[in-house]
Amino acid sequence: MHLIVEQIGSFISKHQGRLRVEKGKERLAEVPLLHLEQVLICSNGVALSSDVVRACCKEGIPIHFLNGRDGDDYGTLVHSGLSGMALTKRAQLRAYEQERGLDLARAFATGKVQSQANLLRYIAKYRKEADPDLHAALTTAATEVLDALHALARVTGELGEATRAALMGAEGRAAARYWQALAPVLPAELGWPGRETQGAGDRFNQALNYGYAVLRSQVRQALLLAGLEPMAGFLHADRPGKPSLTLDLIEEFRQAVVDRTLIGQVNRGVDLVQQEDGLLDATTRKRIVEKLLERMESTEPYLGKRQPLRHILQLQARQIATYVRGEREVYTPFVMGW
Repeated sequence: MHLIVEQIGSFISKHQGRLRVEKGKERLAEVPLLHLEQVLICSNGVALSSDVVRACCKEGIPIHFLNGRDGDDYGTLVHSGLSGMALTKRAQLRAYEQERGLDLARAFATGKVQSQANLLRYIAKYRKEADPDLHAALTTAATEVLDALHALARVTGELGEATRAALMGAEGRAAARYWQALAPVLPAELGWPGRETQGAGDRFNQALNYGYAVLRSQVRQALLLAGLEPMAGFLHADRPGKPSLTLDLIEEFRQAVVDRTLIGQVNRGVDLVQQEDGLLDATTRKRIVEKLLERMESTEPYLGKRQPLRHILQLQARQIATYVRGEREVYTPFVMGW
């Protein structure tokens, strides 16, 4: 069970083993702590009591904070003891200076490229009869996206500015081809201008950006539970306030969780509604959160059987931890099925 709070002026309090959400005299929601997995605060102007914080920390329930306007995930609140695994953090920082650092960076990019190709194949297989030309175009694009794997494999040496730039360059070229191939799949009425990140004005890019913010909160949670430092990455450069490792691991899950879900939504006629200020309205944002969390509970092939994506994400975070500690010989990225 997930508690999503998206109304400005809401107040979250604790009452006899339950969390209650109220706005003025109106009760918006009430959920038992016993069945609650996480709280997502997706709006500005939401207040909560210290009793709520204490109860959630005690029960291991993370509280995620997302900006109500653009979906920026600006924080996750968990029990302080969950992030106190010093040995893992020391090993993570040492790995950056070792061959393991470059291997991890390459694996994150490789997983993303393979999942991009697989999502194109997944979309194509349902159009083989209805639209043979689009099927052929998507299949060709998937093969071209995979060309980036050769460039990634050729990057050797120590992890640093030059090797990271080479990895990001190959990954970026694959991403450009991937998004180009997806353009004919999206409804024409969306007026999609191509992939845009910060400051996007169109509905679909805004939905993607918001969806990735929701996914980042889930990735951060998995990393914290694995004892890792979300701010110290390998593929993405370290910058003040930049969750580099979160951005690394999210690459393996963008297509499986966000892209597939939102492409499916718009192709089923689900509308993305913008407010007068040009941003997605609260109803649309809440539906995105609900659908993505629902997708996290669906299964994908992993280690010889189908497992929920939420479980796979946590296992991948733990795999990073064991790899940097030297308890695992190889880190294998997650790749979505098709």
